[in-house]
Amino acid sequence: MNSGKMPKNILITGATDGIGLLTAKKLLELGHHVLLHGRSQQKLERVHQTLSRIDAGNVTMVQADLSNLSEVAGLAEAILRKQLSLDVLINNAGVFKTSHPTTQYNIDVRFLVNTIAPYYLTKLLMPLLSADSRVINVSSAAQAPLDFERLFHHKHFSDAFDAYAQSKLAVVMWTRYLASHLSGEGPTMVAVNPGSLLASKMVKEGFGVAGKDLSIGAQILVKASLDFSFAESSGEYFDNDHGCIATPHEFALSTENCHKLINRMELFLATC
Repeated sequence: MNSGKMPKNILITGATDGIGLLTAKKLLELGHHVLLHGRSQQKLERVHQTLSRIDAGNVTMVQADLSNLSEVAGLAEAILRKQLSLDVLINNAGVFKTSHPTTQYNIDVRFLVNTIAPYYLTKLLMPLLSADSRVINVSSAAQAPLDFERLFHHKHFSDAFDAYAQSKLAVVMWTRYLASHLSGEGPTMVAVNPGSLLASKMVKEGFGVAGKDLSIGAQILVKASLDFSFAESSGEYFDNDHGCIATPHEFALSTENCHKLINRMELFLATC
């Protein structure tokens, strides 16, 4: 893998455990400056102690609850104050099973945290992202057609997997949409399935299985962030289960569906 010669500024959301934390460790070992986002200040402090043993000078911690849009905006403001540029944004934070599936906005927390929050954060951080930057959006092999009425009209999901699968396909859709509208003037944007049933807390709690080696996911996120092979992949979906650029669920290939998602998200953000 060609990781380039210059150290990069890399923000990873949801980086206090699992794939996000392991990705951060690998990037630090390569000499990059990593901004780690987490929801819990206590977890961030513990992780900071651990990562400081690798390279204390290249670790910055940022805290926000991504289920709260005002905190998403506050996170972006804090990063805009700290950074002159951002080379890579890895939108990794996600929710699957939870005892609190409904947010203060009365929509499903999976859709808010997995789909809307990273879209909003990416747009807010756009002043730091150049045409040479990359946005890596963590998706999943779990993909399902969007039920717009359920997602936006406060009809709750009884099936956590269905909510999760819809939210992850929506990630692919907004990745495709923004990439096509930036058309070379903005960062490279790629949606990545890091691998199915990896040994993360989400998989253990959601499926009750130990899962496969987390390094499978961390390695592909590092590669997508740094390697030249991803430079021309903007708008694509990379499926690490098969190790290649792949075709997502056909629902995401419809320009009309993608436009509808963006319009609904923008209306939601404007009214919150």
